[in-house]
Amino acid sequence: MMKENKDIKFAYFGTSDVSAKILDILKEKNLAPVLVVTSSDKPRGRGMEIKPSPVKVWAGKHNIKVLQPKKADKDFTDNLKKEFPREKPDVFVVVAYGVILPKEILDMPKRGSINLHYSLLPRLRGPAPVEGALLEDINPTGVSTILMDEKMDHGPILMQESVEFKKWPLAKNEIFKNLNETGGKLLVKTINAWVNGNLNKKEQKHDKATYTKMIKKEDALLDFGDNPEKNLRKIYAYEGWPRAYFFIKKNDKKIRVIVKEAAVEDGVLVLKKVLPEGKKEMSRREFDEWRSEISKKSDG
Repeated sequence: MMKENKDIKFAYFGTSDVSAKILDILKEKNLAPVLVVTSSDKPRGRGMEIKPSPVKVWAGKHNIKVLQPKKADKDFTDNLKKEFPREKPDVFVVVAYGVILPKEILDMPKRGSINLHYSLLPRLRGPAPVEGALLEDINPTGVSTILMDEKMDHGPILMQESVEFKKWPLAKNEIFKNLNETGGKLLVKTINAWVNGNLNKKEQKHDKATYTKMIKKEDALLDFGDNPEKNLRKIYAYEGWPRAYFFIKKNDKKIRVIVKEAAVEDGVLVLKKVLPEGKKEMSRREFDEWRSEISKKSDG
């Protein structure tokens, strides 16, 4: 018997704002999780206050139970099983959760665990596919749903959809906004079709796989000897965090300058808005004047 969306029983694993927005799309289509699994409350934002994840906030608004394991270990696995004492869930759904789940958890539901990934797998596996698309100048990119196994982004493909951006490159948040809309709709289709046995899985071409890595703060350091377009893509890729930056000298001290807005004009990278360490945001003109003052004081 075919299950309607409202009758599909699933737990949702996610943490980020991107993941919370996917929950909105699922709920609009009558797909609401019976349980949410997310990260522990952590220091977040500029003030580094202890705050819940966006997914936990979403669950609270919709009166859905939340689990916040510190590790995906045996204790958590046992607790997860206790949440479904009578009947296994149909499926687990994982979107930007940030933790590798063991096989025992992935295989717990009747139909296994589905992941939404923000690239056309097997390309750009790993934790930063959108940043990777920008850094490697990959357009079109897209979204994939896979049946998860214990290896990272390795499981068979269920559905995929390509997304081509007419304006390229563009800021990471704009890419996420577009991919989230496409990905959310694709995930709705995938869950319904997979739970009802109307979808075939397809093995990935593992020899074609490429990988992204965890982003570190030092990755965002700009080299003005690089190609201007490459630097612009880097600025877009590291928007939000860690934010692209460079250093200038003031009295033999290095000052970090964050790039807030830039463009390539006539083959030259133009910094339109910057934020020097300890200063307010500056326009290009203000920054040039400030640097000139620094230079004069240093010479004097």
